[in-house]
Amino acid sequence: MVKFLPILLPILYAWVMYHYSVWRTSRMLDEQSRPLREPALEQTLQRLADAVDLPKIEVFVFDVDPVNGLAAPDGRIFLTRGFLQKYRQDEVTAEELASVIAHELGHVAMGHTKRRMIDVTGQNAVFVVLAGLLGRFIPIIGIWIARGISTALAAGLSRKDEYEADAYASALMVKAGFGTGPQKSLFRKLDALTGAAGQAVPQWLRSHPRTAERIRAIETRDARWQQG
Repeated sequence: MVKFLPILLPILYAWVMYHYSVWRTSRMLDEQSRPLREPALEQTLQRLADAVDLPKIEVFVFDVDPVNGLAAPDGRIFLTRGFLQKYRQDEVTAEELASVIAHELGHVAMGHTKRRMIDVTGQNAVFVVLAGLLGRFIPIIGIWIARGISTALAAGLSRKDEYEADAYASALMVKAGFGTGPQKSLFRKLDALTGAAGQAVPQWLRSHPRTAERIRAIETRDARWQQG
């Protein structure tokens, strides 16, 4: 048992840190969010709910400025205040917001938010183990290498989740009668809305696929569904 401690302790540490992060995030969301009450969006949201056989889809507004949507570990769906403001300023349509909500529903339905515990725990464990091993042979630099490997691993898993949630959203938007047009049009606006335009982040470090690649994946699905 003792010989496995160098592996078990990092895993235990990562598990504890993940649950602390979940608790802290949930507390922050509880303190800084409120239920979405936007009458003009009710019909749009109801169409999504009907498509997944739910009486209603509850969405919350996270009171921060950045434009984003998110699925909390407990399954709640959030739009940021900044995103809602873009809708009120007619920069984003109701259908485009629906595509964001459909995407976050995809994360919940496919278990991404729960599986993230395993991913994050594994990433942290990989970093601690590699940092310990490499640090013996390559002081200082070894830690950076370990961080790069663990970050690239997590980014790859995250991109896979994003593609899967996009696919779920496409299917749901089609079933709800919106089609994939709003999903693609929102992606075309997304870099400008989020201030991400021109960011030269290497692909292997990106937690989300590039916008053009996400649109291309949607169009590929569209073509396959039309043929089928």
